[in-house]
Amino acid sequence: MKSFNERNPVTIAVVGLVVLALVVLGTFYWKHLPLINSATGYSADFTEAAGLKSGDDVRVAGVKVGTVTGVSLQGTHVHVGFAVSGAWLGDDSTAEIKIETLLGEKYLAVDPLGPSALPAGATIPLARTVAPYDVTTALEGLGSRLDTINETQLAKSFTTLADAFRHTPQAVRTSLRGLSALSTTIASRDQELAALLRNTRRVTTVLSDDDPQIAALVRDGNLLLQELQARSNAITQLFLGTQRLSRQLTGLVRDNQATLHPALVQLDRVTTILQNNQANLQRALHLLGPYYSLLTDALGNGPWLDTYICGLFTAAGTPQLDSTALRNCSPQSGSG
Repeated sequence: MKSFNERNPVTIAVVGLVVLALVVLGTFYWKHLPLINSATGYSADFTEAAGLKSGDDVRVAGVKVGTVTGVSLQGTHVHVGFAVSGAWLGDDSTAEIKIETLLGEKYLAVDPLGPSALPAGATIPLARTVAPYDVTTALEGLGSRLDTINETQLAKSFTTLADAFRHTPQAVRTSLRGLSALSTTIASRDQELAALLRNTRRVTTVLSDDDPQIAALVRDGNLLLQELQARSNAITQLFLGTQRLSRQLTGLVRDNQATLHPALVQLDRVTTILQNNQANLQRALHLLGPYYSLLTDALGNGPWLDTYICGLFTAAGTPQLDSTALRNCSPQSGSG
């Protein structure tokens, strides 16, 4: 079997890039792989979305069995797609959008009814779906109705009923007394309830007036999340590139270890020799300075060399060739 060093590096690089791309795609889209995700897709039509969005839970009897895959507007109704895994749905199943938390989180509750199984990809029609009740509308309706109630007359009515049922069984009398006490409490808190409802109406009005700003805030938040996701993807690609570079450098060092090791050994010897002769090198550099300074002075006057010959001629200009003669080495003017 051939080693990696003996194989074609281009082929290895192409295969590695293809495998890496498949791994990255599988990481991001693993939910859509047929061998991993065995969920069955269905859909349901609603009169309104009521805040339901993709990724919300799908529950059967309070147990999560899937997720919402899409919410879109089709004509006059909302079409909700969802996927279910490990749960049976009947052909008469009903669906309802329910509130999960006080912050407005929703989930899709499915009641599996019917004698036969619901075919994959089937749609639950509007007749068998329910959207959540609007609490704001209910509070506004309650406020308009309470304004028309005569609390004093209501309390007298309950008191009359209590007197009429005085000789009835104890349970009935207790219930009527409780109703009378409730009516009296409501009548005594009429101003507070009216103020509460007025404030509630103001809050709903303010929210309604600021609806464009709230929608803009949600859109800006969505853009921020998209930008953060893009930055996260960029950082992930940076990490992957760094990992690939590390692998290539490791392979390069491993492949050239036989050549690099002797070179490093020789380089270590050279540096050792230079270190041992550091004093001699410094003294040589110190002596070279005056030499090159004088050489520059001799060659700096033009295309000739300035020289000085000591004691070759006498003061009268006669050559003095006797080696035993006393020579006058005082500089003579005009020598060259």
